[in-house]
Amino acid sequence: MLNAVKQSWLTFRSIFTGMGVTIRHFFGPTVTLQYPDEKMELPKGARARLYVNIDDCIGCNLCARACPVNCIDIETVASTQDVDLGKTSTGNPKRFWLTRFDIDMAKCMYCDLCVHPCPTNCIYMVSEYEYSEYDRSNLVYHFSNLEPEMVAEVKDKAEKEAEQKKREREEMMRKKAEEKAQKELEAKKKAEEESNDKEKGEE
Repeated sequence: MLNAVKQSWLTFRSIFTGMGVTIRHFFGPTVTLQYPDEKMELPKGARARLYVNIDDCIGCNLCARACPVNCIDIETVASTQDVDLGKTSTGNPKRFWLTRFDIDMAKCMYCDLCVHPCPTNCIYMVSEYEYSEYDRSNLVYHFSNLEPEMVAEVKDKAEKEAEQKKREREEMMRKKAEEKAQKELEAKKKAEEESNDKEKGEE
């Protein structure tokens, strides 16, 4: 009988203890945010979606090399001599067309390692964290601002200039080889003449 009373007292005490905690929170200030109408302000330095200011990108590829999961895909084409791409906001000269700059946020592990190597600070994480998609392909963000026609034109011009430079280099190498052969021939003739003069002098 005594044991039953003791057990009953312990049971009711635990119930009242739990209800006391509940009642204190019931009359206290609200801590629950009614998402999505209310949203928590992210702390400074929070890691969310990656963003690229493409106008400041110089195509150095350092961010892609630093990414441990290869979620950054960059394709560059060297600018031709007749085009001046200008400079970034930090004063760095731009020498490459960015024909592709894609970031696959489905692969991203939010490590922030791609942000720090960037010499122009053009890639960084923004506070946008609401980008759920039904299709994974929609999580690939394209930052290049070149139209497909422009990309084809840029690649064509770059290929033609590269071919021209290759031909000029081959022509220069051919001329150098001819000059070298001519000098060797002249040196050989000179050596033969000196040898003949020496033999005549001995006679």
